[in-house]
Amino acid sequence: MSLLTPRAVLGTDGDSRLTALLAASVLGVYLLVVVGATAALAEAAQACSSWPGCAGADLSNPAVLVALGHRVAATVVGVVVLATAVVGLRSGADRRVLATVFLALALFPVQVSVGALVATGGSGAGALVSNAHLLVGMTIFGALVLALTWRLEAETGTDDDRAVRDPAQLEPPEPVDAATDTSAPSPSGLARVRAVAGAYIQLMKPRLMWLLCLVASAGMALAATTTPGGLSVPVVAATLGGGVLAIGASGTYNHVLERDIDKRMERTADRPVATHEVPVRNAFAFGGLLTVAALGAFLSVNLLAAALGLAAIVFYSVIYTLVLKPNTVQNTVIGGAAGALPALIGWAAVTGDIGLPGLALAGVIFLWTPAHFYNLALAYRDDYERGGFPMLPVVRGETVTRKHILLYLAATLLAATVLAELTTLGWLYAATTVALGAVFLVAVVRLHYERSEGAAFRAFHASNAYLGALLLAIVLDALVV
Repeated sequence: MSLLTPRAVLGTDGDSRLTALLAASVLGVYLLVVVGATAALAEAAQACSSWPGCAGADLSNPAVLVALGHRVAATVVGVVVLATAVVGLRSGADRRVLATVFLALALFPVQVSVGALVATGGSGAGALVSNAHLLVGMTIFGALVLALTWRLEAETGTDDDRAVRDPAQLEPPEPVDAATDTSAPSPSGLARVRAVAGAYIQLMKPRLMWLLCLVASAGMALAATTTPGGLSVPVVAATLGGGVLAIGASGTYNHVLERDIDKRMERTADRPVATHEVPVRNAFAFGGLLTVAALGAFLSVNLLAAALGLAAIVFYSVIYTLVLKPNTVQNTVIGGAAGALPALIGWAAVTGDIGLPGLALAGVIFLWTPAHFYNLALAYRDDYERGGFPMLPVVRGETVTRKHILLYLAATLLAATVLAELTTLGWLYAATTVALGAVFLVAVVRLHYERSEGAAFRAFHASNAYLGALLLAIVLDALVV
C-alpha cells in the first residue's frame, strides 16, 4: 500500500515511518469499520457462522468469501497497528501518541472477540453485540486519528506569529470603491445583454449548485428506500428546481450584504454588486424573486420541504452572513448547517417527515464542511484578514487549522460509517468512502508537510472529490445497485 512509502506519499525526506504507519493504520481500521457497518457483511456473517475460518461453508458462495476476506483484512490491519506501536516505542514518540496507539492496540483483541460473537451468533446475534462491535472499532479509529494528529503537530507545527489571537484586533481598512472603469467603452446590444445576464448568474453562486443539489438527491434516494412510491419525476424536479432557486437567492443576498467587505478582498472585489454592475436595489429584488420562486417549487412538494427551504435561505443569508461570519471563529463550523439542510429537504420531499437516516446524512455534510472549507481559508488567509473575518487560520494560526482539518475529516468518516449502519447501503458506498477518504487523508497529511497554498488547494479539491463521489455512490447504491 502506497501509504507505507512515506517519502513518496508524504513528500518528506525525514524519518516518517511512524507517521506513514499511523496513516496506514487509520485507513486500515476505517476499512474494517465501514465494511462491518454495511448490510453486505451482515449477510456474509450468516453464510459463515464459524470462526475464525468457515468450516463446512460453501467456498463458491460470494458471501463466504466476503466474510473470510474481512477476517484476513482484520489480521493484516492488526499487524500494521502492532508495527506502529513498535516503531513508536523505538522512535521515542510523544507520550500522547504512544498512549493512544497502545490504547488502540489493547482494544484490537476486544474488537476481534466481539466480531467472533457476531459471526458465530449469525442472524441471532443481538443488536447490543453488533453495536458494541461497531463502537469498539470506532474507538480504535478515533485513538489512531488522535495519535496521527499529535504526531503531525509535533513534526510540522510551527509558532504562528501572524495569528490574531483576539478577533477584536481585526481592523479592516476602509473599503476601496471597486466601481467599473468608466473610461472603457460600455458594451452595447447583445454583448450588453450577455454581460448583464452573466452578472445575475454570478449572483446566484452557480459553483455551489451541483454539490448541494447532489446532497438533496442523496437525501431523496435514501428516503426512497424507506418510502416506496414516494420518489417520482415531479418530486425530483420540484425539489432540485427549488434547491437551485434557493441557492441562488442565498447567494444573491450574500452578495448584497457583503458588498463593502467584498471590495477589500482580492478574491471577491470583482463581484457584480461590489463593482456596481448590478445595483443593490436590483440585486435585492432579484433575490426576493428567487426566494418566492423557490418556496413555490417546494410547496408543490410539501409544506415541510418549503419550511426547510426557507430556513436554509434565512440561515445562510442572515445568520451565517451577518452574525457568524464576521463575529466568531466558529463561523465555518456552525455555518455547516446551511449545507446540511439540503439533505433534510431531500428526505422530507419524499417522506414528508425528518427521519434518522436523513439526519445522519446531514451530519456527514455538517462535519465535512470544516474539513473542506478550512483548506480554502488557509489558501486565502491574507484575504480573509483584509476582510476582517475571524477565520480559524487568521485567529488561531495555520498549525491549529491543519490539525482541525484532520480531526473533522476523521469525524466525517465516522459519520459516514453511522450512515452505513442506519441504512441498507452496500459495497459501492463502502468502497467509495474508503477509497476517496484515503485520497482526502493523503492530501491533508501532505498539507501538514508542505504548508503551501498549492497543498491547501489540493486538499480542498480532494474534499470536493470525496463528498461528490460519496453522494453519487449513495444515489446509485440506494436506487440502482
